[in-house]
Amino acid sequence: MSSFVKQWNKHKYPYLFIAPAVILLTLFSIIPIIIALVISFTDMDLVGLADYSNISAIGFDNYFNIFKDPIFLKSMYNTLIYVVVGVPCVVIASMGVALLLNYGTGWLFKSFRVIYYMPSITNIVAVAVVWGYLYNGSYGLFNYVLSWFDLPAQQWLQDPVLAKFSLILLAFWKSIGLNMIIFLAALQGIPRSYYEAAEIDGATGWKKLRYITVPLLGFATFFVTITTLIGWIQFFEEPLVMTKGGPLNATMSMALFIYNNGFQLSKFGYAASGSFILFIIIIIATLIQFAVKKKEVEY
Repeated sequence: MSSFVKQWNKHKYPYLFIAPAVILLTLFSIIPIIIALVISFTDMDLVGLADYSNISAIGFDNYFNIFKDPIFLKSMYNTLIYVVVGVPCVVIASMGVALLLNYGTGWLFKSFRVIYYMPSITNIVAVAVVWGYLYNGSYGLFNYVLSWFDLPAQQWLQDPVLAKFSLILLAFWKSIGLNMIIFLAALQGIPRSYYEAAEIDGATGWKKLRYITVPLLGFATFFVTITTLIGWIQFFEEPLVMTKGGPLNATMSMALFIYNNGFQLSKFGYAASGSFILFIIIIIATLIQFAVKKKEVEY
């Protein structure tokens, strides 16, 4: 016992420093996840929430039924489209903007850093109001621009196909700023000596970009890809405030489907099962990214 006390007194400070974070993580993340997992195997609804005696265990019925739900299957397809289109565009555009802004040191370039970053910290409700006017089918700016070229006006948020890509454009505009900052930080951490050595060997700007800049941005690119991928799998705010998942569920995402069933229809067990399917998809996508990155490092 005395040896344990001595060891504790010797090594207690690291544990004391991390204790607040561990306690908060346990209380507000781990325990709620466990509770939600239990709820996903029940038929819990608003009545069950008022009286726990009305809750019944139904096993995997929620999971079987949700894969028969055409709205859920549609939300999975929509989420796949969001990820496949949105993630590469955001990563590439963020890196491109960061590269352009990194070459300038004047006040104009610093101003553009702020301009590009501002959308990421702007309230989504305010963004929805502005973009709602831009997408307006009668007097929106986008249709006004189309009229310059004698092109017909479009129903940006009413057409099932256009609505999906309209939300992608909005989310793309909002996502660039934060990722641009991460790439800028990584770019400024690349030693200047690498470029000087390449210039001595006669490397052009394109070759320096291809063989020095992009490879040394590998870990930043990996981090941005992971965080962007997780964010787009959880695509929620844009369809919620802009289209409510319409028209005809064309913009319904998995996260919005879970929200609608849990908070609109009060089908808590059903929504919990959907949330764990989304959780598993995120875990699998993340593990794939780590596996790919590990192979790249090995080679």
